[in-house]
Amino acid sequence: MSLHSRRSVLQLAGAAAAAGQAPELGLKELGRIQPRPSAAIRSSAVSLGFETLDRKMFDPERTYAWVGRSGAKWARCQTGWSRTELVKGEYDFRWLDEVVDRLRREGVQPWFGLGFGNKLYIPEAPHVSAVGWHPLRTAEAREGWLRFTRAAAERYRDRVKHWEIWNEANLAHWWMPNGPKPAEYVELVRISAPEIRKRVPGAVIIGGALSGGPSSHGEFLEQCLDLGLADLVDKISFHPYRPAPEANYEREVRYLRGLIGRYRKGVGIWQGENGCPSENGGSSALSNLDWNETRQAKWLLRRLLTDIRLGIELTSYFHTVDMINYFDSRTGLGGKTNFKGVLRGTDYTPKPSYFALQSLCALFDGETARADFLMLFGGLSAPQPAEAEAIQSGSFVRRGHPVYTYWYPAVPQAGFPPGKVTVTVRHGGAAKLERPVLADLLSGKVFEIAAKETNRMLVFSGLPLTDHPLVITDRAVADAGG
Repeated sequence: MSLHSRRSVLQLAGAAAAAGQAPELGLKELGRIQPRPSAAIRSSAVSLGFETLDRKMFDPERTYAWVGRSGAKWARCQTGWSRTELVKGEYDFRWLDEVVDRLRREGVQPWFGLGFGNKLYIPEAPHVSAVGWHPLRTAEAREGWLRFTRAAAERYRDRVKHWEIWNEANLAHWWMPNGPKPAEYVELVRISAPEIRKRVPGAVIIGGALSGGPSSHGEFLEQCLDLGLADLVDKISFHPYRPAPEANYEREVRYLRGLIGRYRKGVGIWQGENGCPSENGGSSALSNLDWNETRQAKWLLRRLLTDIRLGIELTSYFHTVDMINYFDSRTGLGGKTNFKGVLRGTDYTPKPSYFALQSLCALFDGETARADFLMLFGGLSAPQPAEAEAIQSGSFVRRGHPVYTYWYPAVPQAGFPPGKVTVTVRHGGAAKLERPVLADLLSGKVFEIAAKETNRMLVFSGLPLTDHPLVITDRAVADAGG
């Protein structure tokens, strides 16, 4: 295992910070996962949230280098009609040009969330950003929206191919003033998507941006599909906020795929926005629960790796940085911080979640393909009640070597001291596990482990069991820094 003796001070500080938050696993340490910059990664499903610049919620200049070193390949950005058109018919895209060009320079591809309202055309909106106020109520607002859509599509035709239309239209405060109406949302997509497709070669249109899982948006989505949404878009996105990322999730993903497939085959699903706080007393989703920076890092790993395991085409973590005095679409500037960033909003320093993200991006990019290797769990010993069948697991192949991941899906607030488990795996074909190691994505540490081979099965006895993902792979995978 290479110890990377010429690491930068940043890498050393990051490894120490992350390791200080991770549990000791009682194994011999061989080295660490080497982070890879986004520009060195050809493809990946991992995206970072870069939203809310339409409301100037953070300073992007202080984040670009961090984003570029994260390993994420995508960034979700909002186009900000209200920030761009301050005088009717005049567009100032310079702020958005800077965002798009700087991200691309770091090897990160922006994708757009097209929105929101504009007080020039919707004077009843209480805040200048007109967040959540849709443009269909008057002919003037509708035409103003279409002119803005055309201008944006023309300007970014060669830089941004993926366009998501609106955000969480199934929630009352994101579809104002009269609350969610599937027919209105589909109409917005129906008039907007062709304008983008005419101007952006190979445009990919994303619809939905739905809040929650099927229990909260299922009826809304089905009505949208009945009205033709699947024929207008290429992907459908959703935002499955929940305390434990895996809770009912695999079943819901199957349901979504089945539901959409009944209307049109080939429409993929994106997890377009999801995150959790790193401390208490903040605002927005999940802020009513007890959080700390370690719990946030574990949650991030579990959310992104669950999506990758299930073959979701893109999974986006919200957000790059904490947003101080966070804007709420119902109340305006709320005076509280949204603590979901992987960077701290006070000084833009990285949290443990940032270093966990780096480890995940280094190993689970486009070169890591899903596989279907057998994984069995037994001999479970845990300080708290646990069941082997509840363990989350996934198998992959990377550069000719198998990659197995597993963790226990405990609710983060409950705590889960490390236990022990016997892991039995079987692989086949050209995928070889010659020098097995255990990688901890939370700390970035890589450990020596041994297996007993029986009937073409490898048995790893007494491995740690934690409530965050651990990875069994070959030392060659880890030595290569991904």
